[in-house]
Amino acid sequence: MSVPSLLAVFAHPDDESLSAGGVLARHAAAGARTAVVTATWAADTLRAAELAEALRILGAGKPRLLGYADARVPHLAPGCVRFCDAPLDEAVRRLVAHIREFRPDVVVTHDAYGGLPGHPDHVHTHRVTMLAAQAAGLEQLYPDDGAPWRPRALYLATHPHSAVPALRDVIGVRKAVYSVPDGQVTAAVDVGPWMEQKIAAVLAHRSEVERGALPGVIAGLPPDARERLFATEWFIRHASIAGAAVQTELTA
Repeated sequence: MSVPSLLAVFAHPDDESLSAGGVLARHAAAGARTAVVTATWAADTLRAAELAEALRILGAGKPRLLGYADARVPHLAPGCVRFCDAPLDEAVRRLVAHIREFRPDVVVTHDAYGGLPGHPDHVHTHRVTMLAAQAAGLEQLYPDDGAPWRPRALYLATHPHSAVPALRDVIGVRKAVYSVPDGQVTAAVDVGPWMEQKIAAVLAHRSEVERGALPGVIAGLPPDARERLFATEWFIRHASIAGAAVQTELTA
């Protein structure tokens, strides 16, 4: 069975490697087309260059940047509007253009909480991606931004409640984190065979390593701890984007 093409949509450089680096590497290794759209940061910044290196490691092509500013450090993208402040229709249109150009079978993005940290840019990326995945298939929406395309599935990168204690113990998470009941997780992907690529991609975000953000914490972990914490990636499959058989009544 062929591995589906995959377009990942995340808020910041490094989110793609932390949340779905193993899945991206797995699909690329199987010969599938993969790509990443990043909502924030500009093309001429250090973090964009680090993103390019991470995507090279993962086999996910060149960066696709929506070009907005990070909600918490907007001064690092001078002249760019904050992603959370941008007109919603404009952000959706920009992402629709990427979906229609790449024509993925599967789209992956943050869950409704915005993943463990609940960063406002993560939450907004979820909202924009949910809208764009639907809008991309509607021919009367954004007709100047490519031919309609409907992804077959949409997956939300998440963490089950059961994974949180280990993360707290090993990487010292102390603030509030956001996770979902284990029963809501519909895909738990073993990415152990691609861990070397995933970790290398995470560490390619050198400025985040140096400032002690999560990539920096990961850099200091022994290999067995990295394997235990990051060799599984969890997702919630959203209702089919492409649709199924037409029902004759509404069912729960």
